[in-house]
Amino acid sequence: MNNEKNNTITEQELARSNDIIQKLNQYYQDRIVGQKNLGVALLTSLMAGGHILLESVPGLAKTTAAKVMTDALAGSFSRIQCTPDLLPSDIIGTQIFNYSNNTFETKTGPVFANFVLLDEINRSSAKTQSAMLEAMQERQVTIGGKIYPLPEVFIVIATQNPIEQEGTYVLAEAQLDRFLLKEKVQYPTVEEEVEILNRLEKDVFSNTDSILRIEDITFLQEMTKKVYIDDSIKRYIANIVLATRYPHNYIHSSLADYINLGASTRATIAFMECSKAIALMMGRTYVTPDDVKYLRYSVLRHRISLNFSALADNVSVEQIIDAIVGVIPTP
Repeated sequence: MNNEKNNTITEQELARSNDIIQKLNQYYQDRIVGQKNLGVALLTSLMAGGHILLESVPGLAKTTAAKVMTDALAGSFSRIQCTPDLLPSDIIGTQIFNYSNNTFETKTGPVFANFVLLDEINRSSAKTQSAMLEAMQERQVTIGGKIYPLPEVFIVIATQNPIEQEGTYVLAEAQLDRFLLKEKVQYPTVEEEVEILNRLEKDVFSNTDSILRIEDITFLQEMTKKVYIDDSIKRYIANIVLATRYPHNYIHSSLADYINLGASTRATIAFMECSKAIALMMGRTYVTPDDVKYLRYSVLRHRISLNFSALADNVSVEQIIDAIVGVIPTP
């Protein structure tokens, strides 16, 4: 009984959560025009404490949006521009020999921050990309055989350009799977583009004062974990993920044949964590099936591997996801 009581969100906690969410949303909307899905995905990653991968052609404010979200919080921020010659030690740190006392001293890298922006992650080599695996999954790094824990609030926001292939390295499936979400950033409409110009004239981006503390995000993450999710919703999530692994049992072979590899258990966990965050954003303390569906593309698009036939036939992973979700009975 005591555990159930402790896991229940009180009215005061819900009110504070709503206040924090509203402030973050307003801060984002004041500085970013449109891109609602991107804002929701970034806020979800903050609330769930997961990492997020942003993908689009250059110049669509991926880096700006990531920086805006982190500017709102009084936490530490690091930006790493990935290049082919970037070394693992440039990210996690290294040991430097001190000639004055004949000892090695550990110099930690920029990964030791609350928010780490990995700009154009696919431009770094596979060796450097793999250096982030331990940090992203275990929230710790090893330097000189010694383990160094990362901050309690640690979120990687990575960006990549899917168009340019020269000087890029495709992210391994193991690393892609460690991103809670993958969000694709779309072109703005004409009206939105005009509004961008208006805001640039007004210099709205010059104000980067923080409106929240890192403790507010810690509180929001604790409340997200407390959101109630019924066993029927958990089974609904598990059935969706199962259908990605055995698509021929669920969807027509004309679509199932395009799937090379289904989603892992990390997708199941991501669905649960993200649906809790969406529910809290909506002002609720419990998860509904619509909360699960809300970020279905962002949760699954980097976890379902399609074959070359899908590319040749211009079949998108979003079509596959809609087909799978559409055949799973809603509780």
